[in-house]
Amino acid sequence: MVATVRADTSDILKFAAHHIEAGADRLIIYLDEDTSGARGALEEHPACTVILCDESYWMTEHGRRPLRHQVRQSQNANHAYVRAHDLDWIAHIDVDEFIACDTGIRETLSALAPAVKTARLRPMEALAREDGKTPEAFKAFVPGGAARRETAARLYPTFGAYIKGGFVSHVAGKLFVRTGLNNIKLRIHNVLQNQAKVEDEVAPDGLGLAHLHTTSWTHWRSHLDYRHAKGSYRSELRGPLPPEQGGMNLHDLFSFLIRDQGEAGLRAFYDEVCADTPELRSRLQAAGLLRRLDLDLNATAARHFPGVAV
Repeated sequence: MVATVRADTSDILKFAAHHIEAGADRLIIYLDEDTSGARGALEEHPACTVILCDESYWMTEHGRRPLRHQVRQSQNANHAYVRAHDLDWIAHIDVDEFIACDTGIRETLSALAPAVKTARLRPMEALAREDGKTPEAFKAFVPGGAARRETAARLYPTFGAYIKGGFVSHVAGKLFVRTGLNNIKLRIHNVLQNQAKVEDEVAPDGLGLAHLHTTSWTHWRSHLDYRHAKGSYRSELRGPLPPEQGGMNLHDLFSFLIRDQGEAGLRAFYDEVCADTPELRSRLQAAGLLRRLDLDLNATAARHFPGVAV
């Protein structure tokens, strides 16, 4: 597992502990900024390799530090890939993403045919609890096709037309890629070989990516400005519908809500799309899109990093 992280110690150690317990032979954690508490704990764990992405690292390995964090993530993923000679598979995911597998990650990957180069982790997006605790209910994305728009409107009556597949975050998921392949370049959601996208991927049943994109109103609101300017709500990302068909991407939608309704507009969006409510659970259940998962992150972190407050 590879991740480029900028988070507090608690979130980093929960991420690491979950994937160690899930069977990862190695975690390569690139610290986008020095989180000393996490760095010390990770360095003491035999499954973890920690790389501090300071100015010296960027100059030595890449010649400069990219301004965009998406570019830093990709460069670090490729830095890890060419050095993963003793591993069979590698996956680059974010610190708020947790791999879930019904039958075990190791067993699922081992069962794939040797010709399979990539295995896609289909995402499920967390429903945020009012108490801010680790989510236990998730929504799967609305599958593409003719019925997607109708289903999204039924699930999210006010905002369904503006959220791709019913998600606030990405619907693409992430990838495991087999190591030892030539001319490979990892991107955030895809893998290239010889400058072309690797197409012969599989998406194994039961292998998913639990994305804690939103865990509470406070969490979502505190991340909104950055995501709106530079992250997953930035202006260049496409929405479900083009503007000429009345569509808006999330960047434009949130700009409109702030301008027209202020905080009340943002809260209305959050309550309908992100919050873990009985009404939303019921609609998701009826559509076959409700998922349940007990991550138990605090207990897992305590087992792998005893003595470190999480």
